[in-house]
Order: sequence, then C-alpha cells, then structure tokens
Amino acid sequence: MTTPALNIAIKAARRAANIINQAALRLDRLLVEQKTARDFVTETDRAAEAAIVETLREAFPEHGIVAEESGHTGDADSPMQWIIDPLDGTTNFIHGFPQYAISIALRKNGVLEEAVVFDPARNELFTARRGGGATLNDRRIRVSTRTRMEEALIGTGFPFKDMQHIDPYLAIFKDLAGATAGLRRPGAASLDLAWVACGRLDGFWEFGLQPWDMAAGALLVQEAGGLVSDLAGEGNYLQTGNIVAGTPKIFVPVLNVVRRHCGAHLPA
Repeated sequence: MTTPALNIAIKAARRAANIINQAALRLDRLLVEQKTARDFVTETDRAAEAAIVETLREAFPEHGIVAEESGHTGDADSPMQWIIDPLDGTTNFIHGFPQYAISIALRKNGVLEEAVVFDPARNELFTARRGGGATLNDRRIRVSTRTRMEEALIGTGFPFKDMQHIDPYLAIFKDLAGATAGLRRPGAASLDLAWVACGRLDGFWEFGLQPWDMAAGALLVQEAGGLVSDLAGEGNYLQTGNIVAGTPKIFVPVLNVVRRHCGAHLPA
C-alpha cells in the first residue's frame, strides 16, 4: 500500500525519467561538464533534478531537500528531508551504457521512511516504505535465498573518485573473487542495491558514496529482508559513505572480508 509521500516521489521520478529518456535519444548533442576528476554532470542531470525538486516542493513545501546537484533547499531543520540523485550513473548515461537510475528517499527524524529507485532504460520502478515491504513494478520483492558464498553474485563499485583506498579495495576484490560465483561492477550504486533487494545480486559493498547514492537503495534492501551496514556493522553508512549489504546469510561473510582488510573504518 502506497502513501501520499511515496505517490509524489513516484510522480517526481517519472517526470525525471521522461527528461532522461528524451536526452538518451540525442547523446551526441549532450552538454557535459567535469565537476572533478572522473566525475561528470550533464544538462540532463540538472533538468531531471529540477523536475523532481519542483514536484516535491509543490506537494510538501515545508520539507527539506538534499540533492546531488543543487545541495540543500527548503527547511534544513525540518524533520522531513528528501534525499535525491536525479541521475545515478551519469558516466554510464553519457556513454549510452544503459545502467543508471533516479533515486529518491524520504527521511523522517533521521530514519529512512520511503524509497523510489527508477530505472528509466528498463522501465523498472522499485519502491519501499518502512515496515511496508519493497516492490518492483508493484510486485513484492525479496532478497535471494542463497546461503553459500560460492553460489553468490556480488556487486561493487570501484572507488574511482578517490583512489587513496584502492589497495584495500583490490584486496577485498581478490578475496571475494575467489570465494564467490562472481563480482559485478555496473556503475550505479542505487540500482546495485535495488538489485540486491530483488535477488539479482546477493551482496554489495562500496566505499566513498554520498547519501543520495545509498538512501533509497538501502531501504529497499532492508524492506526486502536484507541487511545493510557501514564497515563497523552499524547503521551509519549515510554518514561514513561506506556500505555493505546483502542477504542475511551472505551479508556477514562479505562484511568479514571487508573488515579483514579495512577494519571497522577506512583510514582518513
């Protein structure tokens, strides 16, 4: 059962998807800027974000908003805060690689309440609300039932913006590559987490993310029966930017491998 907030988030995601899908037909004319090394933004990111923000503010003018491109808007002290990534996987989008998503989450008093991850290339809409389960195109989803690491498919994301942690990352990658059925790096964390929620991946880890990369996907995993934590096994992944997620049986061994090489925290 949806809520008014979730319905508005879905409406906002679909408005952004229309912008993204139109832009995908004319990538040769796309205006691209480089924010930092290996980090890009396009006119499509900004237009999609503007559509989402406008939709949310029309419905909930008293809410705060944290968005990737525009930062904080609205009431920063409001207990209701939207967390938005209008186009997670911009580098994929620029190259016509169809692995990107719109991510929208609502946090109330610091607790994630609602989540939407929309894959416009596949027309797949993932939603979740706290205590209400998770869905894919209105059908209930659950994490996979795999229990053995040698059968598990694990997702990850390279720390491409900041290479200072590449050595422990590669050590983790090597250990998990030898212990699992395989590793995948599609390039959009929100969608990777959504795929854990629906059983396409059995686990996921990544470092150096922003809250808008993780918020909606993390709630999807939790409401689909999975586990999510930071490197310490606690719930501070939105603050630390480091996340491990997975099915109840796969989560623990993945976290153990990550902690073997990083400890409870990555060095500053």
